[in-house]
This record gives sequence, C-alpha cells and structure tokens, in this order.
Amino acid sequence: MIAKIGRSGNLYGALAYNQLKVENENGQILFANKIIETANGHYSIAQLAQSFAPYLIANRNTEKHTLHISLNPDPKDKVSDDKFREMAEEYMREMGYGEQPFVVFKHTDIDRSHIHIVSVCVDEKGKKISDKFEKMRSMNVCRELESTHGLIPATNKEHKQNDKIFRPVDYRAGDVKSQIASVVRHLPTYYQYQTVGEYNALLSLFNVTTEKVEVELQGKIQRGLLYIPLNENGERTGHPFKASLFGKNAGLPALELHFAKCKTALKDNPIQKTLQSAFTSALKSTSNEQAFRKQLGEQGINVVVRRNDEGRIYGMTFIDHNSKSVWNGSRLSKELSANVFNDYWNNNIKPEIDSIVKQPKVSISNDTDIPAEEPHHLFDFLNTAEKHEDGLIEALGGLLPEAKGEDYEEQDFANRMKRRRNRQRGQK
Repeated sequence: MIAKIGRSGNLYGALAYNQLKVENENGQILFANKIIETANGHYSIAQLAQSFAPYLIANRNTEKHTLHISLNPDPKDKVSDDKFREMAEEYMREMGYGEQPFVVFKHTDIDRSHIHIVSVCVDEKGKKISDKFEKMRSMNVCRELESTHGLIPATNKEHKQNDKIFRPVDYRAGDVKSQIASVVRHLPTYYQYQTVGEYNALLSLFNVTTEKVEVELQGKIQRGLLYIPLNENGERTGHPFKASLFGKNAGLPALELHFAKCKTALKDNPIQKTLQSAFTSALKSTSNEQAFRKQLGEQGINVVVRRNDEGRIYGMTFIDHNSKSVWNGSRLSKELSANVFNDYWNNNIKPEIDSIVKQPKVSISNDTDIPAEEPHHLFDFLNTAEKHEDGLIEALGGLLPEAKGEDYEEQDFANRMKRRRNRQRGQK
C-alpha cells in the first residue's frame, strides 16, 4: 500500500472535492472521527467543515493546516469497507492524528479501490502536530498495515517489475488520463529536448502527442497545451486533456524553460559528434528505413519519422537513450535533414555524405530479411533501484497513478478552485 500526504490551506476545497464524489454517486463516507453527527447521517460540505472550525479558529500560524491523505492498496488487493475503516483509524493513530477530527471517503469511480482522508494538522489548542520524519513514518505504517491486513507489499519485487514507469499508453485499457500522467510528469527529469517537435517525438514512443492552443480571454491571448492519446498507428484517438491536469511541469511555460535549459546544456556538447557519426554511418551502410532503424535501435537510439498525407518525409528526430537527449536531424547536420532521407527512401537518390567525423567500421547484416521492428524496451533501465535516495518506489514508482490509485481529477478540481478564489479576490 502507498500513502500520499497532501497539505494545503484550503479545507473547504479538500472537503468539497470528496463530497462532490459522494453527491455524484462516485464515492461514500466510510468513517467520521469527531465529526458532528447529523439527523439523517448525510452531510453537506458546510456540515463537515463545522467540525473543523474550532481547530482553525485556534490555529496560531500554520498556513497549510489541512491534510488530504490517500491510502492506495495494490489493485489486486480486495479490501472491504470494514477493513478500510480499520486501516484509516490505525494509520491516523500511528501518524499522530488519531485524536483529530477526520473524514474517510472511499472513491468508487475507478477500478482501483482507495480511500481519501481529510483532516487538520493543528490540535484543539491551535498548535501544529509535528510532521518530523513524516515520510519515513508513513512508509513504516504502510508496511505494518500490509502485514496486519494481508496486503500485497508495495516493495514486493514482482510489484516493482510489473509497475513500469514508462510504457506506451493503451487507450483501450481505460483511465487514459492516468496513463498519460505517468509519462509526462517525469520525462523532463530524464530527457533533454529543445522544441515542442522534439518533445512530441519523445512522447510518440508512448502513444501521446501535444498540440498548442491559443484563446483570447479578457482581451489577452492565453497559450496552452493539450495532450492527446494516439492509437498503435499514431492516429489521434479519444479526447484531449489540458496540461493543467498533469501538474505545472506539463504546461507550456515550464516546457519552454526546460527547452532553454537544454539548449544551453547541449550547445557544443561532445555527444553531437558521437551521434553525427552514428547516424551518418547508419545512413551510408543501409539501403532502407527498416535497416536504418534496426541498426540505430541496437545502439539504443529511436528514430521518429514524420510524413505528410502524401508520404513525403518532412521531419527526422533521433532519441538517444544513452545520453537521454532528443535531436532534430537538421540540428545535427544538413546531411541528416528530412529532405536527404526523403530523397533516399522515397526517390532512391542515395546521398553523398561527406564524413563529418571519422566513421567507424560497422558490420551490417543482410538487409533483405530484417524482421519487423519489435516494441522497444529501452526504458527498462528506469526500473532499476539506483535513482533517488528513497528508492525507486518512493521517488518515482510511488508517484505513479497505476501504483497508487491517484485520481487526476483531484488536480483539475484544485486548479479550478484556485482560479475561482483568484477571481473572487480580483472582484474585491
């Protein structure tokens, strides 16, 4: 089981998000601790908030007084409502919040069974409850709950292997939003790319593409980004998702900052010469696209070819998983531009490639019987346990929607609440 602890200064927003699930028949209240009872057992947002009011009034100076915790067993675990109640009480008690008012909501709008707990981290005297070593304590409590209630351990080796960090989005499997989120939220941590085109080339490996949008709001042009799922043929399928659903790092402003940072880091980088050598060598020693892709694939390099409706090649992008960098062909050399590849592969005009650097001798097998390209496994290195000090499960796997049952509608709701507050402030 994996726990996520969120903190904010918006108790109403946390209660409203969960209560709206209940009102829309996508959730239910499983347990209420120190919450004022109602005559019929049903609650409004205002009635729930009333039980927390004395704590917030007494609060001294804690800005982020609201706790929003989600507990997420493995999808294979079958957890009853009674067991969820027990685990919620045990978790809050062990984390030091057992005497606080809190509400336990069960979300039922996705297949993965999980609960959300809303509480406050200031006691009845307004003093903040200590959160020292909170992450470590939470992990230890989760391990105890797994053992006590017979749940699949989140650190189980098989669980790690099955929860791939990066894998292509399958629009037929459902929950497409969470699948996309597990990719776009973490790509900037690992890969360097300098344009939206290069970013899209990388995303295409995971059956995702982006599209810039511009809208006029109150006389000002607002730019944004949409994420769109693709099918196995690279065709758009399903409806697009706003970048704001996946966090600020997925939006256009953050991407443009990433582009600028990568441009500086990759300028005159020695990797350019190495890649130029590999690409020109492969171009000279192969006679068709399939052989070219195969040779570079064996070196850990993906090739993304963009064609128009007539089949003309208008873009060539190379993704080097060794240096974790993405390159437009023409950025590396005019001899690696889309026109060169179009002339060669579409019109059988073999390029006269001047040696940019000394080309190594490459042994190439016969091109004629090369099998169809198989799905790449070039991201398997990301599933090793050498990433961050907390280990892969906590540093990355623990953030994955698939591993933890995270609902990205929550982020969208929080963003809408924030925009509403900003509008209200502007009207005052």
